Amino acid sequence: MPDIKAPGSAAQSIAASALRAEQGRMRIIAENIANANSTSKTAGGDPYRRQIPVFRPVDVPGGQGVKMVKVDPDRTDFRTEYEPGHPSADAKGYVKLPNVDPLVEALDMREAQRAYEANLNVIETARAMDNRTLDLIRK
Repeated sequence: MPDIKAPGSAAQSIAASALRAEQGRMRIIAENIANANSTSKTAGGDPYRRQIPVFRPVDVPGGQGVKMVKVDPDRTDFRTEYEPGHPSADAKGYVKLPNVDPLVEALDMREAQRAYEANLNVIETARAMDNRTLDLIRK
């Protein structure tokens, strides 16, 4: 019998790589949200710095997928608030706050969830196509 490659297997490989990448992205976003109000443990020190996932194309069986290859720090400036009594305040009484905007993170999380769901649908559709193809071959 000839080697028959399932039509959906390439799509499944590509979508599975995207699932892993989006899962990593959601983990980074959750970490950003969890640290949105974290200040430095030392007076005048730097607080939590927002993290940004970096994706790159990768070869997967049947095509080109995606992978989260690293996480870069967001180099935008920290927010500051005047709170002279705060333990993290500098000599002038200002506290550095993380460069995390919870609204931006929430929007990024929703986008990552939608991408994850879309790739999950691709896998389910490809699997259904494979099963239908096998049913036709068996007849």
